[in-house]
Amino acid sequence: MIDRKLLDILVCPVTKAPLIYDKKKEELVSKSARLAYPIRDGIPIMLEEEARQLDADEWQD
Repeated sequence: MIDRKLLDILVCPVTKAPLIYDKKKEELVSKSARLAYPIRDGIPIMLEEEARQLDADEWQD
């Protein structure tokens, strides 16, 4: 689980857009960048090279 205060201040490092917390996948999702940043041991890894590309059905919701 990620701290709500931390989630409120984090933005996508690529687009500076807000992030969506995906609890099931333990990721922070940037629909504008079409990237999902992993959360490891409660720490968001906010590096573009560590993010995975979203599938079309994931970013079009």
